[in-house]
Amino acid sequence: MGIEAKLSRLRKYNLIMGVFHLIQGTLILILSNTYSLPIRSSFLHSSAGTNTSQAVTEDIVHLQIGPLVAAFLFISALAHFFVSSIGFGWYSRNLKRGINYARWVEYAFSASLMLVLIAMLSGVFDIAALFGIFALTAAMNLFGLMMEIHNQTTQKTNWTAFYCGCIAGIAPWIGIFIYFVGAANSGPVPTFVYFIMGSLFFLYSLFAINMALQYKKVGPWKDYLFGEAMYVLLSLTAKSVLAWQVFGGAMAGAAS
Repeated sequence: MGIEAKLSRLRKYNLIMGVFHLIQGTLILILSNTYSLPIRSSFLHSSAGTNTSQAVTEDIVHLQIGPLVAAFLFISALAHFFVSSIGFGWYSRNLKRGINYARWVEYAFSASLMLVLIAMLSGVFDIAALFGIFALTAAMNLFGLMMEIHNQTTQKTNWTAFYCGCIAGIAPWIGIFIYFVGAANSGPVPTFVYFIMGSLFFLYSLFAINMALQYKKVGPWKDYLFGEAMYVLLSLTAKSVLAWQVFGGAMAGAAS
């Protein structure tokens, strides 16, 4: 099959995936309840009459989980609709060069929101910690973009950006795991959180494996467009798995 035919199929593929994301996001909004989790600050306050300061924890806001889940689904839907419509020419020209700006920019927002949600379900509520998780996950994806940009000008694959992205990507998971273990040691953790931790860590790892297979040109990954199709499939799978596990475990469970 020629490259133009493959690109045409990718255009339809993106459109279909956009519809899937949009339908799921809409269903989550319709079916979800007011279940929420707090975002907190823990700032030093001076004690009256003393020279000491103590950290005082306060709730800043309670975020409803339903709209947060729908948000990362809608972000993906928007990106898929863009590259399959008015952005298709730009998208296809970049794919021919072995680069996809739209993918990494979308992931920088959607994947970061997803990890913030996983962190909150594991007991991470501090605003600074959540901001750090979002920023590191966004940086991981932007390193993916840098991997593709950098290797436009190299004769041999340079893996520097890939390794930096892996470091940035694993750091939030370590923090989340610390909180998860602490919660598990202090009492029972809902079963669905175990499934979310395991399944999403596995799926996040597959994105890095997909990139490695692309640049090592293993089997069908010799064709950059095959790797692109795999990214699209992995994105839908990861978002769907997280969305419906959260819905079934947290939002539906809270309503019962």
